[in-house]
Amino acid sequence: MSLDLAARIRNVTAVLGPTNTGKTHLAIERMLGHETGLIGLPLRLLAREVYDKVAARAGADRVALITGEEKIKPERARYWVCTVEAMPRHADVDFLAIDEVQLAADPERGHVFTDRLLHVRGKHETLLLGAQTMREAISDLIPGANFISRPRLSKLTYAGEKKITRLPPRSALVAFSASEVYAIAELIRRQRGGAAVVLGALSPRTRNAQVALYQSGDVDFLVATDAIGMGLNLDVDHVAFAGVRKFDGQVHRELTPGELGQIAGRAGRHMNDGTFGVTGAVEALSSDLIDRLETHTFEPVKSLQWRSRDLDFASLDRLRDSLRAAPREVRLTRARTADDVTALETVSHDHEVVGFAQSRQTVSRLWDVCQIPDYRKISAQNHADLVATLYKFLMAPQERIPEDWFAQQVALADRTDGDIDTLANRIAHIRTWTFVSNRVDWLADHEHWQARTRAIEDSLSDALHVQLTQRFVDRRTSALMRGLKEKDELYAEISEDGAVHVEKHFVGRLQGFRFFPDAQAEGIHGKAARNAAAHVLAKELAMRVRRVVAAKADAFKLARNAAIVWRETEIARLEPGEDPLKPAVIVEADEYLPAAEKEKVRERLVAWLAELVGERLKPLAEIDAAQDIAGLARGIAFRLRENFGVLRRDKVAEEIRSLDQPARAQLRKYGVRFGAFNIYFPTMLKPAASELAAVLWVLKYGAGHGLDIAAMPELPRPGLTSAPVNAATPDVFYGVTGFHVCGPRAVRIDMLERLADLIRVLLSWRGDPAKGASPPKGATGDGSFRATPEMMSILGCSAGELGNVLRALGFWAERRKVVPAAGDPIAAQAATPAAEANGSGAAPSPDPPAEPAGEGQASERASDGGAAPVAAAALADPAPAPCVAPAAQPEASAQDRPAGASKTAEEQWEEVWRPRRKGRAFESASERHGQQRARQPDKAAGQEVRLKPGAPGGKPRGRRPDRRRGGERQERSRPQLHASASPSKPAFDPDSPFAALSSLKAQMEKRSQD
Repeated sequence: MSLDLAARIRNVTAVLGPTNTGKTHLAIERMLGHETGLIGLPLRLLAREVYDKVAARAGADRVALITGEEKIKPERARYWVCTVEAMPRHADVDFLAIDEVQLAADPERGHVFTDRLLHVRGKHETLLLGAQTMREAISDLIPGANFISRPRLSKLTYAGEKKITRLPPRSALVAFSASEVYAIAELIRRQRGGAAVVLGALSPRTRNAQVALYQSGDVDFLVATDAIGMGLNLDVDHVAFAGVRKFDGQVHRELTPGELGQIAGRAGRHMNDGTFGVTGAVEALSSDLIDRLETHTFEPVKSLQWRSRDLDFASLDRLRDSLRAAPREVRLTRARTADDVTALETVSHDHEVVGFAQSRQTVSRLWDVCQIPDYRKISAQNHADLVATLYKFLMAPQERIPEDWFAQQVALADRTDGDIDTLANRIAHIRTWTFVSNRVDWLADHEHWQARTRAIEDSLSDALHVQLTQRFVDRRTSALMRGLKEKDELYAEISEDGAVHVEKHFVGRLQGFRFFPDAQAEGIHGKAARNAAAHVLAKELAMRVRRVVAAKADAFKLARNAAIVWRETEIARLEPGEDPLKPAVIVEADEYLPAAEKEKVRERLVAWLAELVGERLKPLAEIDAAQDIAGLARGIAFRLRENFGVLRRDKVAEEIRSLDQPARAQLRKYGVRFGAFNIYFPTMLKPAASELAAVLWVLKYGAGHGLDIAAMPELPRPGLTSAPVNAATPDVFYGVTGFHVCGPRAVRIDMLERLADLIRVLLSWRGDPAKGASPPKGATGDGSFRATPEMMSILGCSAGELGNVLRALGFWAERRKVVPAAGDPIAAQAATPAAEANGSGAAPSPDPPAEPAGEGQASERASDGGAAPVAAAALADPAPAPCVAPAAQPEASAQDRPAGASKTAEEQWEEVWRPRRKGRAFESASERHGQQRARQPDKAAGQEVRLKPGAPGGKPRGRRPDRRRGGERQERSRPQLHASASPSKPAFDPDSPFAALSSLKAQMEKRSQD
């Protein structure tokens, strides 16, 4: 029944104020000051929190907890903590408090709060706790009520609009749908490390676990619906609205300023100031709204939701009519249709239900069944069907819900597998059965089912909490952040491979002087890892600096990408400087290495690099510092240093010709060698020196030639004397590495000089009949030479590749047919293998013929690129000049001669090489002088000059073979290989080492003659 006005206004005090004014704390203190008391709270979660506080002070055996789904009722309970819906209609306690009374204006639950506000009182004291907006309504409905205004303990300030990734720690983000909450929490996990989630659809146990996750500091962010605005006491510093529209059960609408203020007020607890703002796609708040929120000035509540508590259970129709009754007091408005009324209206069309509801008791029982909350939120019809089913069970003869049916329904929810949505749906179902089991007269063994449903709900809640944590929280980051807050020093270690572990969590790897957070971490993960690792990195980096400064030179290595490596780790890199031999050293370090320590490392590496250059490129350093080199020689020295110790001779030909012997001696003193093709330092051809020179050259000049130090071309393998040329690599790069590009092949410079010396001897050799000495292998005696295996061995290449090199050096190949001299072709054929074994066609036979065979040779000249390729076998074992058999051997008969012997002899060919131009480095000065005298003075420039027989390069003198009667003579004379007169000085380049040897030989011969 309703209270009369006198009872309603007796001992009522309204404690009003914004959030964080300590109203709930005051109510607890006042209740504990009475012998008995009851407090009604808006949320089951808050009720459990207050229950724990009261039980801790008064004792668990003296405190009861009553909610729709949970009942803890000790026998000697003195204090009762309830949800507003679970408060008794008639309380017999000394003290009574109702929290958040402004919810009396809520369209869904307001009528319940209004009922308790008007009709439930304590015998000695009643406190109404809520917002200042309720002052006028309470004054009108409860005349004479006392009012206490409590100011906010902390200041609330608008912080504007911020991105989610820029929100400060200890922030709560508010959204108004589960999908929005999950999306925001996922973004925070990726960007900021993790978030706790609070939804109205979660079970109280899950919400408690999520709140504890946030309160403990495991995460710094909380994503929630407006449920956090209803009395949840959280350590929130900032509230960010990710939405300002909500669905109130019927329509989507904007939140009122009072609702926004209730949520924003969660920021700043106790004496700590708080801030609020917007994030995401929410527009900035208006200045008027900001002012209201900061000053807690809101429009007063004009009307409260009301529904009659004097229900008529005489019949179903009269019950429905009483629920439609209109209020008769000011400030009250009839509540819209709630879930219980909707269920009643729906089941009223079920004839079986109507048949059962014929008495006051049966109608009252139907209304009790309609009070089951619609946790499942499937549809109104589905909920009504459940209500009808349960009511029919209760109206059966047993007047109880069948155990088998109830067990089957409970078993459907008894599974902990599945994702978040699946678990949340099962929790909604089991909460329904938990509510049913708490009706003592609905089940035969209600205590068993209360425990059973509670256990299932707890297991599902725990599983849901695990799923939420796994999806929206990184446990490693949470543990690290909690450890940073709880401990002054963290346990951390760095393994030998640089792995950094903090509190046994892998946070990253230290490489050289740089720390790389775990690659799997994102956003705040990396930041948290760096913050945690900073506690141990400082000591380790300081120790590494000391080790680097004290390290010996062999502890460092310069990689081909210009990185300086220490202990297999890059610690610095080189960058181009003004001097190519003195590049800049850049230490690879991050903010953990102080500037002073970084400079120490740089100075040590600069000193090491100077030592390395001075050791491997010593000739360049010495010739640059030489004081005794002057004039034209100084210019050559400068160009040598600029080109890293190698100069193509053809590019400085004029300077070299102008260089006198004293100047050359000055350069030779510092190791310079004047080769046929290059001016170079032999000591810089070593692999270590050439690799360093290549790195420094690419670093300084590579960009101008399309080269990048990060992808430097491969160097020829150490030990190779020649290698194929890469078309994408410039010739100058090969020169810096000590190789000379000869067509498709690059030849090491010193090997090219050895080849030049060998060819020079063969070109200058002329036979002397008086001495009868054997010719050098490959010599022809006529100013040409044959390719020999020794040449291929020097270059490490095949015959075909050698031919390409010779062509690139300026030689041309003459392929000439060898015609046997007059005589027995069998003998000539037999002499061929002997000549081949001797290695030269110019070697005389045991019984030389009277006439030379050279007159019978036919030659053909191959052009430089148009000549057909010469077979490798022909170059590897060239065809010798024809030799004849001794005159005393009888001529074989026609029957004894092999078939085709004469044809084979006529088809023998040989290939010889000649310089393309006169005056090449391979020809001695005397040869060039003799060739110039042999020229016909009336020949125009550029025409070929025929040499007289016997002249160098001409055909040897002698009679032509008698081509009559078969073209061969039976009688042969010893071949006369005439050559031009020997020069007075050896036919060598004066710069060649052979010049000194030849001079020494001439002196020894002169002494022996004397």
